[in-house]
Amino acid sequence: MYNTYFYIIIFITILFFVIDKLIDYLNTLNWSQKLPKEAEWIFDIEKYSLQQSYEKAKHKFSNISWIFSFVLMLLVLIFWWFWFLDNFLRWYFSNEIVLTLAFFSIIILIQTIFSLPFSYYGTFVIEEKFWFNKMTKKLFFLDTIKTLLLTYLVGWVIFFILIWIYLKLWANFWWVAGIILSLFSVFIMMFYSSLIVPIFNKQTPLESWELRTAIEDFGKKVWFELDNIFVIDGSKRSSKANAYFSWFWPKKRIVLYDTLIKDLTVEELVAVLAHEIWHYKKKHTLQMLVFSIIQTFLIMFLFSLVINNSDIALALGSWKASFYIWAVAFWILFTPLNFFLWILWNILSRKNEYEADNFAKENYSAEALVSWLKKLATNNLTNLLPHKVYEFVHYSHPTVLKRIKSLTK
Repeated sequence: MYNTYFYIIIFITILFFVIDKLIDYLNTLNWSQKLPKEAEWIFDIEKYSLQQSYEKAKHKFSNISWIFSFVLMLLVLIFWWFWFLDNFLRWYFSNEIVLTLAFFSIIILIQTIFSLPFSYYGTFVIEEKFWFNKMTKKLFFLDTIKTLLLTYLVGWVIFFILIWIYLKLWANFWWVAGIILSLFSVFIMMFYSSLIVPIFNKQTPLESWELRTAIEDFGKKVWFELDNIFVIDGSKRSSKANAYFSWFWPKKRIVLYDTLIKDLTVEELVAVLAHEIWHYKKKHTLQMLVFSIIQTFLIMFLFSLVINNSDIALALGSWKASFYIWAVAFWILFTPLNFFLWILWNILSRKNEYEADNFAKENYSAEALVSWLKKLATNNLTNLLPHKVYEFVHYSHPTVLKRIKSLTK
């Protein structure tokens, strides 16, 4: 029998699907066959037309995948498929920890199977059509298997610890769980580049003496000592370029994609790294980590208010409440708050990006950074003029045009 919480869950599911699609629609209003004046000095008419085609192809594909996921989720909720899975597993297991691990293992596997055709199409049709994809089909399926196994490994460890804490502490488990999850976040941040990345990519020390010298000279100028500069073989998956900075006190590591080195001059690369260095010097990474930790404790606290409510479990059809049923229900009920936290995260992130750009401008070269941003836009077919609402909700970085305007003031 459907109860009040069931209708709340259905309402939230439908509401945020509609909100997401409405924001997507607003973004389409900025599409134009005519090259906007603001973009004339970045795109020519042919490149702009290609960018618009890419944007439309992604939008159409996104709509299809989102509608599929939305309809599937509604069917799961309305016909109590979570209850069916729960009931099925209880025929074979009675231990709460084993039940939870089995439940989420099956959910993750089903999700991977359903998302695989969409992922495949996005990679080998859309990205291939616009000459971004460099991935082989063998690598695609190998990545899928690795990701699934890594998700299982990490997920089993985390869920085992969380459930064990819950069974021992009950109502007070949330703050201990918050500490455990926060320590895990710190661990991932510190060791991501040395533990996770090598599973998928090869990292080699930077060989270019000219580039290494230029980077180290700039580092000395701004009192920033680098321990490692690595190149990652991103070109085996995509022609899109990137760079990132990681640290494990007192060690610091900069990782450049080989596609970035191929596309940029030495001056442009140093400008990009000047931007990344300011993120470290201003503790932007630490700031975002603190934000993430606060969010984790908030989630765990709110979850502790839900976890013993049998009516919430009943909303998903489960007559026997369990940790994993509460977790699924809470994940949906938390959607409105998570939406606003996501927006707040992006606001903070965009502010940090402007600060890092300004540091590169004042301490190295605005011209070199602007030159890189132009190449970024043209090589990646970046949307220069998203709708303001879409940008506000979804963009963690200011648009390329806004960054260039800020740099050229």
